[in-house]
Amino acid sequence: MDEVLNGLDLDYPEWVDALSEKFGLQRYRADQVCQWIYQKKVFDFYEMTNLSKDLRQKLAGSIVITPPVLARMETSKDGTRKFLWQLQDGESVESVLLVQQGRLTACLSTQVGCPLSCAFCASGKSGFVRNLSTGEITGQFLAMEKLTGQDIDNIVYMGMGEPFLNQEAVFKSIRILNEPKMRGLGIRHFTISTAGVVPGILALAEMKIPVRLSVSLHAPNDQLRSKLMPINKQYPLSTLMEALRKYQSATKDRITIEYLMMNGVNDSTEHAYELATLLSGLSVYVNLIPYNSVPGGNFKRSTDGRIKAFADILSKLNIECEIRRERGSDINAACGQLRRVMNQ
Repeated sequence: MDEVLNGLDLDYPEWVDALSEKFGLQRYRADQVCQWIYQKKVFDFYEMTNLSKDLRQKLAGSIVITPPVLARMETSKDGTRKFLWQLQDGESVESVLLVQQGRLTACLSTQVGCPLSCAFCASGKSGFVRNLSTGEITGQFLAMEKLTGQDIDNIVYMGMGEPFLNQEAVFKSIRILNEPKMRGLGIRHFTISTAGVVPGILALAEMKIPVRLSVSLHAPNDQLRSKLMPINKQYPLSTLMEALRKYQSATKDRITIEYLMMNGVNDSTEHAYELATLLSGLSVYVNLIPYNSVPGGNFKRSTDGRIKAFADILSKLNIECEIRRERGSDINAACGQLRRVMNQ
């Protein structure tokens, strides 16, 4: 019995090969099918009306196109939407659609749960189950576009999970969604956010494709960062900073630094000076993020005064920064709040 392919796992060359090898079809048929899936958001071969009925039947028997199923959607007062998706094996993940200055950004998950166990983040509290497949990653994006009837402008791999621990599937999803014959989203509209997995940063540098890089730092020294983010024990700040310098040397791209502001933890003036020293020599943009509470969390948000004082020090020391406007926290869709089950 022939293996049934998952169409959302296939990049464009794989579609061409599959249709050629299985059915003897020419390349333009792959173009047609990819247009239906990625541009028209049609996931049923029987609805692909420029294919013959016989071909539609054959394709439906050999290839499945299975985006995740919407289990629940919540909408924030600021327009942010959070989706709970059920996957084929019964597992679930969340992703978020952000509305900012008239542009839509999809925040996609890359793993079911997260193995990193950062002290401030909800995603790891429900445990780690598995990596998502390429199709499960692209499927979140396509399902959002179909559900909303809108074209999404940007993708950030910043949902549940660490993207560089599922590197192959993440990179392939970028190739698929960037491919002009498929979704055709511009390469500068992708951002990968990492907690500091150095091999992934170096792999992205070697690819020399202008995908944007965002690093969740959250502490300016090893002692504090290791308490907050256990990954720092494996890739301490000296190793991480060297990787960022190599990335920047290869790509010439500015790096975004994410920094949660937690009251009495990492928000002192001393921390601000330490951070500026750590980032010296790199072209960076620092997002100062007021901490978003999570169930069972032990941290509190920094006061507005402490955040402003921190930002003023960075600016004085020529580190470009911004205090990020909170989005989606009323539905637990903000940074660090995603879980495998809504309202868990």
